[in-house]
Amino acid sequence: MKTALKTPGATEATGANRATRALRTAGGFSLRLDVRAFTVVVLLLAAAFTASVVLIGTGDFPIPAGDVLKTLVGDGSPGQEFIVNELRLPRVLVGLLVGASLGLGGALFQSVSRNPLGSPDVLGLGQGATAGALVVIVLLSGDANEVTVGALVGGLVTGLAIYLLSWRQGVHGYRLVLVGIGVSAVVTAVNGYLLTKSDLVDAARAVVWMTGSLDGRGWEQVWPLLALCAVLVPLVLANARGLRMMEMGDDVANALGVRVERVRLLLLVAAVLLTATATAAAGPVSFVALTAPQLARRLTRSPGPNLVPSLCMGATLLVTADWASQRAFGADQLPVGVVTGVLGGVYLLWLLVTERRAGRI
Repeated sequence: MKTALKTPGATEATGANRATRALRTAGGFSLRLDVRAFTVVVLLLAAAFTASVVLIGTGDFPIPAGDVLKTLVGDGSPGQEFIVNELRLPRVLVGLLVGASLGLGGALFQSVSRNPLGSPDVLGLGQGATAGALVVIVLLSGDANEVTVGALVGGLVTGLAIYLLSWRQGVHGYRLVLVGIGVSAVVTAVNGYLLTKSDLVDAARAVVWMTGSLDGRGWEQVWPLLALCAVLVPLVLANARGLRMMEMGDDVANALGVRVERVRLLLLVAAVLLTATATAAAGPVSFVALTAPQLARRLTRSPGPNLVPSLCMGATLLVTADWASQRAFGADQLPVGVVTGVLGGVYLLWLLVTERRAGRI
């Protein structure tokens, strides 16, 4: 492991070409800033903002980007304010928050399991949330709000089951992934059974939800997501140091003063909540949680969990995929889950081939 001496205010190299900057305040607080990672985060935020503005202006009633910006600051016409603030802005905000939640949740799972395949898609949390939603749709004939609650409960119960089944004097990487794959297979079978027991109307409704879509999303989906992110994101970032230490192994982390099982449980609960709430809001949008952390890591070329870059990458991926689902296929508008599923499936095949060549699987 390579380390670098930090001098306040100086630019340093970590490894061959990594530049970092140590910042100190008058109160004694210090922060090591990775210049490349910071640049990537800024560029991803700019890309997410640009894609959001373009997406808000896209539709049957197109609005130029300049007018979108004016409307967002309150200088638009009444018609533009209605279209932007009531119809399109909530959908874009849900996309950003869902993508950010999935990106951060995926980064946590991959870091805790120390496995690039350790994402909610592979571990079965999406399938668990789907099972909860199907129970409400098929057995209880619930409304949209009840389906959301059912998906949240299903995701939480699945996450708890995976944790308990993985426990053996602690939770370790490959055991977590293998148990998650097994639970995913079981829950997928349950979902298929529930679909066979539903009538045609409920089955069609369930299939639409299972695809993953942002259609019809409004402010009632924005506020719960925003509140959850406002609580969990600072909590996760406050434990980022412990997570970085845990990536070097439990023994090393314990020697450095990290309460490993406590931090692991806390971060896993946060990851399950982020994933389950995102799934409840938009359905099981596939592969964002798998691809966002890996793409962020390749852009930053930085060790560690890359939590903030993964969050930003997830938000950028989902709003870009939503634009593609509306405009890249002509008159046919696809659910965003179809686009992320196609792109994520290709990425998963590439990742498997890469890991196999490296001898890791």
